[in-house]
Amino acid sequence: MRKALEGVRVLDMTHVQSGPSATQILAWLGADVVKLEAVTGDITRKQLRDVPDADSLYFTMLNCNKRSITLNMKSPKGKEIFTELVKKFDILAENFGPGAVDRMGFSWEKLQEINPKLIYASIKGFGDGPYKFYKAYEVVAQAMGGSMSTTGFEDGPPLATGAQIGDSGTGMHAVAGILAALYQREHTGQGQRVTVAMQHAVLNLCRVKLRDQQRLAHGPLNEYPNEEFGDTVPRSANASGGGQPGWAIKCAPGGPNDYIYVIVQPVGWAPITQLIGRPELANDPDWATPEARLSKLDKMFQLIEEWSSAHGKWDVLAMLNEHNIPCGPILSTKEIIEDESLAENEIVVRVDHPERGEFATVGMPIKLSDSPAEVRRSPLLGEHNQEIYGTELGLSESDMAELKSSGVI
Repeated sequence: MRKALEGVRVLDMTHVQSGPSATQILAWLGADVVKLEAVTGDITRKQLRDVPDADSLYFTMLNCNKRSITLNMKSPKGKEIFTELVKKFDILAENFGPGAVDRMGFSWEKLQEINPKLIYASIKGFGDGPYKFYKAYEVVAQAMGGSMSTTGFEDGPPLATGAQIGDSGTGMHAVAGILAALYQREHTGQGQRVTVAMQHAVLNLCRVKLRDQQRLAHGPLNEYPNEEFGDTVPRSANASGGGQPGWAIKCAPGGPNDYIYVIVQPVGWAPITQLIGRPELANDPDWATPEARLSKLDKMFQLIEEWSSAHGKWDVLAMLNEHNIPCGPILSTKEIIEDESLAENEIVVRVDHPERGEFATVGMPIKLSDSPAEVRRSPLLGEHNQEIYGTELGLSESDMAELKSSGVI
């Protein structure tokens, strides 16, 4: 079966997480992604290494389905080879610091001269302006994109989220831009520049908090459990802050992840009162409507927790779902990696690797009926030098040997 992006070629100069997360999605969609690495390799091959002398999970879980070549971009011969490569690819992706590729001698204007149909995708920390040249990491993007100031408990410090919204979140935005540029090229015949800033992507994911910042001008945010409001959206712990109140409530036996998140919709209140043994609250004017409950959400969830604390989270899940009440148990990473349904859905998959053996990784989250993704292992460093330089560029064995001995590949 033909893949969605079959025939599309990506020259992948990205490293660490934000860029590789994007190009991995493109690879799963069927693109031929060739990862161009320095002779020493992507730094994450050795970071957080858990198996001696093997690529780390940091690398293997972000670079599946790709091929790998090595190239010294600082050498004249390396620049010459790079020029020939650019002619053969549809997309060039990079996430170096601002101006790094330009300093290598390949400005956007130069790349357009080499390949007018090229789509050049860049991920940076920030957009134009005072932050442009600042270094950015995952949590820096969270800090400056609105996530940290609104995450945590009201009386505690700002907190980072465990989800990699700064890196992988930005990568997903980049995928959208790249695919749009590919589609537009079908009509124009021309490539274009695609840029995504990590700060901007995080802010897009924090859109509802900017909504609430503007709502503050008209009074307190009643959906929040906070008693006092200043001139900025406060941290509100586990409150949803949306139209339907929610909270993480304790379950037995009281371990660190023995919680379930419960949403109380208007239609769900009556069955909840039955479950918790307080049926009289269903018609009590002080409790019967969402408006009546809004001023005492903390008390409402306390009543539910008094009931849930006597039951395991899976039992609570079953009882709530019998009444179609939205809820979800807090799953630990161990529970997730062992979840049979996630394996059956191929979102947690097992992959064999020649150096480290079998490892688990997150599979393709986007399911296409006519282009199913097959997750293959990440490449070894320079594993495909012969395929690309020898077969495609026509370099001889002696040429390859000379390039290797001189540190070009």
